[in-house]
Amino acid sequence: MLNKIIYFSIKNKLIVGLMTLALIGWGIYNLTKLPIDAVPDITNNQVQVITVSPSLGAQEVERLISFPVELSVASVPNILEIRSFSRFGLSLVTVVFTEETDIYWARQQITEKLKEAEEQIPPGVGSPFLAPVSTGLGEIYQYELHPTKGFENKYSATELRSIQDWLVRRQLLGTPGIAEVSSFGGNLKQYEVALDPAKLRAMNITITEVFEALENNNANAGGAYIEKDPNAYFIRTEGLVKSTTDIGQIVVKNMTTGLPILIRDIADVRMGSAIRYGAMVKDDAGEVAGGIVMMLKGENSSKVIKAVKEKIAEIQKTLPEGVKIEPFLDRTKLVNRAISTVEKNLAEGALIVVFVLVLLLGNLRAGLLVASVIPLAMLFAISLMNVFGVSGNLMSLGALDFGLIVDGAVIIVESVIHRIQLSNYHSSGIKRLSPQEMDEEVYDSASKMMGFASFGQIIILIVYLPILALVGIEGKMFKPMAQTVAFAILGAFLLSLTYVPMMASLFLSRRTQHKENISDRIMNAINRAYQPLINFALRMKLMVLAVAVGLFALSLFLFSRMGGEFIPSLDEGDFAIETRVLTGSSLNETITVVQKASGLLKQKFPEIEKVVTKIGSAEVPTEPNPVELGDMIVVLKDQSEWTSAHNREELANKISATLQKNLPQASFGVQQPIQMRFNELMTGARQDVVVKIYGEDLDTLAVYAEKLGRLIQPVAGAQDLYIEKMTGLPQIMVAYNRANLARYGLSIQEVNRTITAAFAGEGAGQVYEGEKRFDLVVRLNQQNRRDITDVQNLFVSNAAGFQIPLEQLATVQMKDGPNQIQRDGAKRRITVGFNVRNRDVQSIVDEIQGKVGNSLQLPVGYAITYGGQFQNLIEAKNRLSVAVPLALLLIFALLFFAFKSIKQSILIFTAIPLSAIGGIFALLIREMPFSISAGVGFIALFGVAVLNGIVMIGYFNQLKAGGLTNVEEIIKQGTAARLRPIIMTATVASLGFLPMALSSSAGAEVQKPLATVVIGGLISATLLTLVVLPVIYYFSENGFKANKPLKKLVVVLVLFFPLTVSAQQPQPKCLADVLQLARENNNEIRKYKLAVDLSSGLKKTAVDLPKTNINYSQGKLNSPLLDNRFGIIQNFSSPAVWKSQGKLLAEQKSLSQQQLVFQEHELEYQIKQVYAQLAYFHELNGLLHRQDSIFKVLARAADVKFRTGESGLLEKTTAETQRLEIADRIRQNEVAISTALNNLNSLVQAPQPLNFIPEKL
Repeated sequence: MLNKIIYFSIKNKLIVGLMTLALIGWGIYNLTKLPIDAVPDITNNQVQVITVSPSLGAQEVERLISFPVELSVASVPNILEIRSFSRFGLSLVTVVFTEETDIYWARQQITEKLKEAEEQIPPGVGSPFLAPVSTGLGEIYQYELHPTKGFENKYSATELRSIQDWLVRRQLLGTPGIAEVSSFGGNLKQYEVALDPAKLRAMNITITEVFEALENNNANAGGAYIEKDPNAYFIRTEGLVKSTTDIGQIVVKNMTTGLPILIRDIADVRMGSAIRYGAMVKDDAGEVAGGIVMMLKGENSSKVIKAVKEKIAEIQKTLPEGVKIEPFLDRTKLVNRAISTVEKNLAEGALIVVFVLVLLLGNLRAGLLVASVIPLAMLFAISLMNVFGVSGNLMSLGALDFGLIVDGAVIIVESVIHRIQLSNYHSSGIKRLSPQEMDEEVYDSASKMMGFASFGQIIILIVYLPILALVGIEGKMFKPMAQTVAFAILGAFLLSLTYVPMMASLFLSRRTQHKENISDRIMNAINRAYQPLINFALRMKLMVLAVAVGLFALSLFLFSRMGGEFIPSLDEGDFAIETRVLTGSSLNETITVVQKASGLLKQKFPEIEKVVTKIGSAEVPTEPNPVELGDMIVVLKDQSEWTSAHNREELANKISATLQKNLPQASFGVQQPIQMRFNELMTGARQDVVVKIYGEDLDTLAVYAEKLGRLIQPVAGAQDLYIEKMTGLPQIMVAYNRANLARYGLSIQEVNRTITAAFAGEGAGQVYEGEKRFDLVVRLNQQNRRDITDVQNLFVSNAAGFQIPLEQLATVQMKDGPNQIQRDGAKRRITVGFNVRNRDVQSIVDEIQGKVGNSLQLPVGYAITYGGQFQNLIEAKNRLSVAVPLALLLIFALLFFAFKSIKQSILIFTAIPLSAIGGIFALLIREMPFSISAGVGFIALFGVAVLNGIVMIGYFNQLKAGGLTNVEEIIKQGTAARLRPIIMTATVASLGFLPMALSSSAGAEVQKPLATVVIGGLISATLLTLVVLPVIYYFSENGFKANKPLKKLVVVLVLFFPLTVSAQQPQPKCLADVLQLARENNNEIRKYKLAVDLSSGLKKTAVDLPKTNINYSQGKLNSPLLDNRFGIIQNFSSPAVWKSQGKLLAEQKSLSQQQLVFQEHELEYQIKQVYAQLAYFHELNGLLHRQDSIFKVLARAADVKFRTGESGLLEKTTAETQRLEIADRIRQNEVAISTALNNLNSLVQAPQPLNFIPEKL
């Protein structure tokens, strides 16, 4: 089939050329449509349920909202995990689904279950709603609105927020691909009725009456219409309030004198703002407003960002003068940097590969022809990426090795060149081939070498299959890489069948004369250095083998001592600094601290362009941050402009040290924006590593979290330690006195509503300003909402009209309460988290686990787990422990199918441990810990490493089949002939990864371990394959024969360590020996012998007497005096019973002896039968081998006669077929011998397996 395609391609060059042009057009079109992003989206499949309840504390939120929501959604299928976060005023429940679950189906199921939850949530507490359909990579564009120079005093934080909500956000929401635009910062405008409690009390007006007045005087209505010919007049009322003046003129009630009491008489009606749970600060200049653009899950980020930017430019034109939109987090920056790294690495890799090809092929045309496969295969891969929905990113495109892609084309083109050069055309006087002759030469070369080329490409494809089986985060990271590599190799395979033969026929030189070129000189130099090395290896075979085994053992030892991390963190180009002040701090205090921190950073570090801080929660609170937490987004300049540090980690350490030194009242954690968001979504915490303690009592959890924090604090590499504050939130507690409530005729609900309305404020309607609408809120004025005395002095009206101060109805006191409560799987937990810098995750957690095991004893019912990157690392290692053996098994299976020999498959398979040596040492030299990137690199390496072994052993087999019998001569000729392709394959494959391994551009961190492993492994695999593999091949052909020095060494070792050498079981020489071994070792025989011994022993017990009982008692038994009594009791059976027992035991002994004899005869029969089969098969084996030798001679003779023209193809084919039939019968007979020997071993059951040739029968 392949040959037919090659033939068609050579004969129909125009068609293949047109198909190539079609491929180019298709590829360019798909290139313009390819989704582009920085990295794959690794967020798990999750739905977030948000409930806002501004007046409830953490415990009430957990009890009344979070728990009912968790309980309702728990029955939805395909759920992996349920997490909840409850804090003052907010509940966030995260439901994680399996990756196969459709997100829209999941949201539909959750929505239906929320209806059940709403029935359990008390009225007025809050209504659950779903977060936008977005992911950790969904926050693609974050911006802030600020007044330009000269307009600073014109626009307040309230006006900026209104512009954001009603101008910017509304227009952005119409952009395709946008899931939500969440407003942040500023003051949310409200119409506020600020009540004066003294006036309310003086006029005997309740807050409820104020609500009723506002609700009853703010509405429009209609009265249908009146017909008055010829018109109909529609009736419409205008009762909506339009200004603060309208609100102030609303009548609350009339006094007994008939005078109305207006709203303005008891309250200050003004423009106010909602109670804030968040703010946005730019640098140290003050507050601004802004928004977070959240992309719909699965959309093309580059396309959506482009649309957002275009829309922002349009919106900017519609904004009031002096207001500017400025982005502070733009994904385009990261995407451009990452794609720039990919383009640079691919371009450099392609150039290196082309240069090496031209150099080693010694032919410019051949090098360019092979190089042309690179862009064509890339276009094919990009087209399939679009078809299968794989985005172009750092992982999918960055891990392509053009050396692997062009391997098939190299084999074919090299074969064509050497066939023309080594042919007898030139000696026949033909200096230039005709087009027809060139077509024939290309066809002959390509058809013969396509098998080798396709097999190598299949090996690479197969080895990537286990990567496609990875799941979880590592699956999302590395599946795109495996898919893209597979697409590119598939494209290169098709091109090798069609494009390469066609172009080789047209493009390669048809001259038959060969002149020595630079390639020949390079290879001659390499060969001159290699020949003494291989000669030395063949002289010192055991030493070479020992060195290889020693290096492998050393590498395994060093690998076991190597640290581990999940995946190297991507350099995003910006920092996100988590800033925390004391629990219970006010929003203004947090704003003050972050302004100081921002000013300090701008002053100390010229690398910083600007700092924008998001404090607390956004309007859509997908990040449930309290007001004491701020995320400082530090936008950095290009690294070429840095002066304070040379790399990201150094700058992060300096920034952290500066902030901690100058602002000790706050804690700071330096991370990166996307990394922090991923951590939070994946594990519920922001730090790299999270230690979770599970239990029920909040105070106990807090105590043990503090102890754990003290253990982690001194651990090197554990930075930015964070201990979750579950308790310690200052609260004004109102504990009701039920007796007093009953005395005054008040219910708790009435008092609760009064407190909520007075301090939190409660909506009484809305005020419209054109299309804009703002809440109308009633609350006490600011002067009466300052401290605990204002709460105590709040008056509550009862049904009789009496006003009672709250302090008479309840005890009002200051008390610390729960700050936030987190639950995993319906269990409360507290977290202790830290970031990792200047050390690997594995070693840090190992050290912490050792300390915890020795110093931290948790109470019963409490447990500790380790999450974050460490959990990801462990899960990924477990999956790699399946993927790597699977990859090795697939490689071995392919080798066996190709060579039909387990021995030769094992020979080639030795390239894998040889390559692992270089991969491990390369990681150690570059001081890189083991990571999942490195693990995937090892999988890719193992597939490439066996290619050289295939080339070498395959050629050894050709030489042997050609009649060469001397093994050393086979090795010398084979290594000399295959040196060029082995060097070329390894060089182009390793150098293709070189730019990736050395790159310091954005995103190179993830690729470096993979490239390092492949390069280091290919270096060691190539060097050791050229030296060690021939030695192993020698032993496989000639057997292991120790020389005299080795024998002396063994004798010395045996004499020096006599106790360590166990005697070997002698192998049997005849059937009698086998039978004797079976009688001694067969478990069935041993069982019956024990039964005979047991029955013999029992016979002696026939007349055994029962145990004698001796007793003693003391006391007033027979008289008032103290008595002592001794007694001896002995039972005797009847003599008849003893006789019967003896007879029974004698019969049992006889039965056991007869069973033993029967079993011995049965075993002897089975052994004789198997022994006869084994002897027969061995006799047959000798006859078959003699026949094989005869048919080999006949086949060689037939081949010689065919080549000299003395006989036809039929005779040659017949001889070869007969030889192959005999070889097949030999293999079948060897399997039969192995089966018979296994059967014999199962019968004999000797301590060591039998392996002998039976005597002739």
